[in-house]
Amino acid sequence: MEAVCRGSKSSGGITIGILPGNDRSEANQWVDIPICTGIGFARNIIVVKSGQAVIAVGGAYGTLSEIGHALGDGIPVIGLNTWELSRTRQKDISIIQTKNPIEAVEKAIIARQNKKQIKL
Repeated sequence: MEAVCRGSKSSGGITIGILPGNDRSEANQWVDIPICTGIGFARNIIVVKSGQAVIAVGGAYGTLSEIGHALGDGIPVIGLNTWELSRTRQKDISIIQTKNPIEAVEKAIIARQNKKQIKL
């Protein structure tokens, strides 16, 4: 999250940190608006539902849960050095894999635009 916030701030963006705990000081230095939830990993659903696409960077099981919630709700997931999925020993291509942050953002924008067009 810190790298994402730092990148957003360097481009003039405003950042929001949805925190698992109750302490605003747990937010990284690049967060403009810390939101304390006090609900631990359950906050992953809030993170997913607050965006129009998910970019998963690296990550452990918390990231995997965010990926699962996003895919389950039809929210596009873009991956950057993150989890790969399989079903019945077949590769699942639901996560759109990328090689760098710029490509990840570009693919997230395209995936979201395509999803909107399909709904029309």
